[in-house]
Amino acid sequence: MEFTKGHGTGNDFVILPDPDGALDLTPELVAAICDRRRGVGGDGVLRVVRAAKHPDGAALAGEAEWFMDYWNSDGSFAEMCGNGARVFVRYLLATGLAEPDGAALPVATRAGVVRARVEGDAIAVEMRRPRLYDASTAALGGLTLPGTAVDVGNPHLVCPLPAGLDLAALDLGRAPDFDPAVFPAGVNVEFTAPGEPVAGVDGHVLMRVYERGSAETLSCGTGACAVGAVALRDLGRDTGVMAVDVPGGRLTVTVTDDTCWLSGPAVLVAAGALDPATLTR
Repeated sequence: MEFTKGHGTGNDFVILPDPDGALDLTPELVAAICDRRRGVGGDGVLRVVRAAKHPDGAALAGEAEWFMDYWNSDGSFAEMCGNGARVFVRYLLATGLAEPDGAALPVATRAGVVRARVEGDAIAVEMRRPRLYDASTAALGGLTLPGTAVDVGNPHLVCPLPAGLDLAALDLGRAPDFDPAVFPAGVNVEFTAPGEPVAGVDGHVLMRVYERGSAETLSCGTGACAVGAVALRDLGRDTGVMAVDVPGGRLTVTVTDDTCWLSGPAVLVAAGALDPATLTR
């Protein structure tokens, strides 16, 4: 089984080319591939399959040729992954499966069709505008932190830390507790703190994230979009540009009247072949 390894600000993925949907992926195999000691290692798997050849993408085949079949590292599905979409597009361009012709490139996902464009060394992907829809809380290490529920095609809970609490000191070795009545399918939980002023943007925020199905990751693209939208709201703005620093680097979030653009580096670092039989022994 051929694979490529890539990452977006440290959010890393194993990319499996499967244009005709022939691979027999199972949750157990995906978890084995993502195992950092016995497998390739990654926060998730990106299967590159033609939309028309995948049951979850067939209805979108008229809008996009390629479907991003995204799996979390524990073998569960996710509706959308912002960094994954950017790495997915980098792979399409690097392998000649798509051309950087200046137009936005459509990609089908379980959250619908997103568009991507090349911005120098960065890849930007346009997603739905984050929808801030409820207040809730996360509990972590004896702390109960208020937050905002945000829909970016997948669920998020954004919790700004109170003054005096160090973002870097949070123990994210276990999943934060949350209200299952608000998030029946689970939730990605982001913890944030204000950053120093950055030129050219409306604000700057620092973020760490615990992703459902993957534990703490170095970056989360949809989480950055959720964080950017909440930070803009707290500035009294409906739209604007935010710099969001994650442990893996910096992402730029641009919230418009209708959409949200996520921009940052997307890098392919290795390619090879794996033997599924050895991974699942």
